[in-house]
Amino acid sequence: MENFAEAATINAVACPACGLLCDDLSIERSASGSLNVVKKNCAKSVAFFERPYKPSQPQIAGQASDLKAAIAEAIALLSKAKHPLISGLSTDIQGMRAVMNLAESASATIDHMNGKSSMRNLYVVQNSGWQVTTLTEVRNRVDLLVVVGTDIVSYFSRFFERMIWNSESMFDQDTSAREVVYLGGQNLDTSAGISPKGVKPTVLPCDMDRLPEVTAALRALVSGKHLVATEVAGIAVSDLQKLAERLKAAKYSVMAWVASSLDIKHAELTIQNITGTVEKLNQTTRSSGLPLSGNDGDVGAYNTSSWISGYPFRSSYRRAHPDYDPYHYSTERMLEEHEADIMIWVNSYNPDRLPPETDVPTIVIGHPAMKFKQTPAVFIPVATPGLDITGTQFRSDSSVALPLKKLRETGLPTLTEVLSAIEAGVLTV
Repeated sequence: MENFAEAATINAVACPACGLLCDDLSIERSASGSLNVVKKNCAKSVAFFERPYKPSQPQIAGQASDLKAAIAEAIALLSKAKHPLISGLSTDIQGMRAVMNLAESASATIDHMNGKSSMRNLYVVQNSGWQVTTLTEVRNRVDLLVVVGTDIVSYFSRFFERMIWNSESMFDQDTSAREVVYLGGQNLDTSAGISPKGVKPTVLPCDMDRLPEVTAALRALVSGKHLVATEVAGIAVSDLQKLAERLKAAKYSVMAWVASSLDIKHAELTIQNITGTVEKLNQTTRSSGLPLSGNDGDVGAYNTSSWISGYPFRSSYRRAHPDYDPYHYSTERMLEEHEADIMIWVNSYNPDRLPPETDVPTIVIGHPAMKFKQTPAVFIPVATPGLDITGTQFRSDSSVALPLKKLRETGLPTLTEVLSAIEAGVLTV
């Protein structure tokens, strides 16, 4: 059994700070329990692992309490509620299982803190399906990467290092010869797209709210259509035609996007243009989409919810069976319309992601470093998967789940323990 009071270097650590779930980190632990990322770090991993741990205790209405009393208060509040909302859902698979159990027992609705951006992708899957690939396939096969509406690295710091400019691939590809094209967005930092040989990426900028037109034009050109216009959103049609020809000539092109960055009206239609382009390309060559997500455990949350209830989040047990409605069961709408009379906010990973301010009683079960603008009715700090306890997390591509290591001893309860105790209390009231 590992002695967490001893200094040590832990290798092959998986980092849940973003959806890439990089599993090559080395972390030094001091005898006092402080952690330092000594190999393969990035700004997000340093912020996640090196945040100093300060003991935290449960609170009731902002006053220090103990775990037993805080759970009892949570049970009392939840038992009086007619329509509970469990939101946030930033946790690992084990924690999400406990969320689903409580949701069913308490007839609650569930939604994720990234529900708005996640639904942009889920709408497309539900409406038309898509052809997407894995990070491993990208790492080993891509020869042309088209990045749509983002720089990627603002969300996934090590993407180009690990997936595009990797020194080795399974099929002896010269990865330094890969081509990168940025399509859409303005003033993006495209330096990560410069190849090891110094070849700069192609950049075709446009305002984000014009991206629907640009992606529709590219889809038409790939489909062999003729455009009368000479430019679309400031991009010359001749440049889009060149991109269409490069996509057709590529052996394995990938079109990547980050749904969080597509904060435009009906973003799902833009994503559908991307996936429609990929579908057309696959008639003559090989191409895939790459929907990058997975931050705050959102991919694990909707996978766990889907295999338990048949639906992703934004579903409800208020009718005694799983009921899915991505519009009516959004956190924002339910709070604005006063349809929820209590909210449980679950957030194990990022203490900066606070619950939305609301006049309904709020129970926060989350990271011990959380500081609130609005005092919750109950706050219960819990252990963080990948730091204080072991766990399991889905990667961005939704095809791989990786184990998270316990690195230190804090004595905090797990989310599963807290939610299970609340559920048991609700069932006996």
